This record gives sequence, structure tokens and C-alpha cells, in this order.
Amino acid sequence: MVSGATAPVTSNPPARVRYLIQGLASEETREQSLDVLCKIITSAYRPLLSDGLTERAVTQVCNAIALFQCVASHPNTRIPFIRATMPMYLYPFLNTMNNERSYECLRITSLGMIGSLAKVQDPEVIEYLLSTQIFPSCLRCMEVGKTLSRTVSTFIIYRILLSEKGLKYCFILAERYLSVSQCLGKLVENLTEDDAENLPQLLKNIIGCYLRLSENKRTRPQLSSYFPWKFLDHKYANIIRSDPKVLADLRQLVCNLRTSKSCTIHCTDEPPTSSDSPGLSIP
Repeated sequence: MVSGATAPVTSNPPARVRYLIQGLASEETREQSLDVLCKIITSAYRPLLSDGLTERAVTQVCNAIALFQCVASHPNTRIPFIRATMPMYLYPFLNTMNNERSYECLRITSLGMIGSLAKVQDPEVIEYLLSTQIFPSCLRCMEVGKTLSRTVSTFIIYRILLSEKGLKYCFILAERYLSVSQCLGKLVENLTEDDAENLPQLLKNIIGCYLRLSENKRTRPQLSSYFPWKFLDHKYANIIRSDPKVLADLRQLVCNLRTSKSCTIHCTDEPPTSSDSPGLSIP
């Protein structure tokens, strides 16, 4: 049985991790174990700011965040976890503008934990995410992170937008809506085919975000003016061709962004092209 406020001092990191896992599994020692994890995470703040991160420190912090994710993912501990505002400890890793390997590792691990919360679609979780800096932090990660970070951060934004509160949050301020649409546009403009493993999921998340934004008829003209029409290139449609749902979402997105009131595009086996969207200026 794990007891006490701290994990035992040991030169064996795996043993320390096992000790903390045991502590998280027990209600009696969960709070103490979380306290230790918080101290491990915050120990990286100073070297994070001074560019003094070591590989060992990054590994230790990532392991601690991974244990955070276990707590955030479990239905019995998820709500107490967010009520204790534990995700706030990850802000420094989400907000760093450095995209070197060590910083990217901290960024993607932190995003993974937030993603485990967002994918549940629990109203209280969404409410929490909207009341924090998670939304703007994810937009920042979409801009400065590498492909995997961009994929996960876009997934988080998409899951938030799937909720009515999340969609309303996006539209309540013109500046916020503009930031989201421009950020998505930059993502598309900077797409490369180098990361074939993550690109399909990134495209799926981008399409999902745009589709939700396009459901607001009042702002469709503005969205159309920001939408990067290179997204309709065959090379991207071919990547998602194997997923009929995503391809259908892309076609629906094109329908929504048309300037005419009627839509004659039908879901077929052929990917959408500029000719599918008459009335729009598609470069």
C-alpha cells in the first residue's frame, strides 16, 4: 500500500513511476501522488524559460504528464481532475514558441492529455476547457507545432466546436472567429506530404472544423473569403478517399460555402474540384 505525501527517493525512475501509479489507483493516496506529479512537472518551468531542458528532465516530465492523462481519461477521476484545475500545470508547455525536439515532446504530450478530455464530449469538460486558456493555447500549437502537435491541437478545437457551447464560444467574438478561421487557413497553406502517417488525421480534423464553422449561415461569406481553396486539390482529396465519411464532409463543406442558395453537388467516388463549386473564385 502506498502511503505518505511523497514518493520514495530512488535512483530508479521506473520504480518511482510504478509507485506513483499505485498511488493514483487508491483514493487514499491519489491526492499525494498528484501532488508529486505536479512538483515533477513544475520542476521543468525554469529550464523551459532558460532553454536549459535536458533529455532526462523532458522524459521525467512527459512520464508525469502521461500519468496525468490516465487520471484525466478515467470516468471516475476525470471530473475531480478538472475541478482541481490540474490541466493548468501544462500551460507553459502549450504556450512555448520553441519547436525544437524537447519542447515539441512536452507540447505533444500535454496536448495528448487535453485531447483525452476533449474526446469525451462531457458538458462539464467542455465548459471547463472553454473557461481556461486551452482554446487559444491550441491555436498557438496549430501554428508553431510540428505535424503531430498540429493534428492533436486541431482535434481538440474540432471536439470543442462539435458542442453547441463550443461553437457559440467561437462566434461570440469576431476576433476569436477570425483567429480560428485564419489559423485553419495557415494550416492548409503549410500542409506538406512529408508526414504521411499523420496527414490523413490532420486533414480530417481540419475538414471537421471548417464544416462546423460553415454551419453558421451568417458568417459563410466571410469564411468563404478565408477558405484556402487549394484544399480542394486532388492530392488532398486522394489522401482521404478511403474514408467516405470525411470525403462526404468535404463535399458538404463545399456545398455550404457556395454563394448560390441551391447545392447540386452529390457525394460520388470522385473528389471535389473547383468545377464543383461554381460561383466561387477558386485559384
